[in-house]
Amino acid sequence: MNVEDYDFHLPEHLIAQTPLAERTASRLLTLDKKTGELGHHAFRDLKDYLRPGDTLVVNDTRVIPARLLGVKEDTGAKAELLLLKQLHGDTWETLAKPGKKLRTGAVVAFGEGENGQPLLRAVVEAEGEMGGRTVRFLYEGIFPELLDRLGEMPLPPYIKERLDDRERYQTVYSRQAGSAAAPTAGLHFSQSFLQELQQAGVEVAPLTLHVGLGTFRPISADTIEEHVMHSEYYELSEETAARLRRTRERGGRIVAVGTTSARTLETVAARYPDGLQACSGWTDIFIYPGYEFKAVDALLTNFHLPKSTLVMLVSALAGRENVLAAYEAAVREQYRFFSFGDAMFIY
Repeated sequence: MNVEDYDFHLPEHLIAQTPLAERTASRLLTLDKKTGELGHHAFRDLKDYLRPGDTLVVNDTRVIPARLLGVKEDTGAKAELLLLKQLHGDTWETLAKPGKKLRTGAVVAFGEGENGQPLLRAVVEAEGEMGGRTVRFLYEGIFPELLDRLGEMPLPPYIKERLDDRERYQTVYSRQAGSAAAPTAGLHFSQSFLQELQQAGVEVAPLTLHVGLGTFRPISADTIEEHVMHSEYYELSEETAARLRRTRERGGRIVAVGTTSARTLETVAARYPDGLQACSGWTDIFIYPGYEFKAVDALLTNFHLPKSTLVMLVSALAGRENVLAAYEAAVREQYRFFSFGDAMFIY
């Protein structure tokens, strides 16, 4: 399949630069995956599309302030690291900028302590593709505290505005620190709206997938089949697995909040075809048309980049023609796109 088949025209002014004042104030485009019928709503109208007995599956990962701005210790030249994955101990997989100047053995310094020495150093231990670098951090103290002090939220490159409130790039249910990007479909929920849904008989169940390298990698291949996804760490608890098994037994729907939740559920369903079980591990699942969903019945998601793996995932669920028609309508109706944009419910 050709990657170009998932392209569409997106005017730049539709890329949302800042979050709305209220989380639930977004718009909601609904798509019936069987008929292709579209509906235009406010986000809070989602409650009209959920039924008692359904379970919303949310990704409780928490974004770390993973963007570090420093200088090369030998030259003083500016350098940037984006933390993507903790490999072991103080060794991390990162994206480096400018990658060409950060060769193996290079040292990047961040911050300055009272003694004039850097608060944090990163030694490049290995070089990967497209700016990928494995680094080992050297420091005194507690790493998460240093990261919170020195790091910035790793907003996607299409967002040019400064984010004043870090929590607006976190879901209200974020718990498990470890992501380089937010699971953005969940940004639309407030605690009060989640409680309202639960009072109406909709359950909410968490899982964890730490969003990593794949989020920042464009598809460079010409065909979908040539693209290789990077792996991300996931966890599904026994409590959530049992809740989802009960959902199935009573005829309720499993509704994934975001593509990260969907990918995790489908990974676990492939591992346990007779019923979801508690497990953890690494997933590089790539879902595109032709894939048959095993766990996910409906999906809440944002509007994604042209020719991205995420457009392909939603096309696998609802059909490429239906999805591209929905995106065309979203552009025509001036929906807001990407991380801080509006939402889409495929059912």
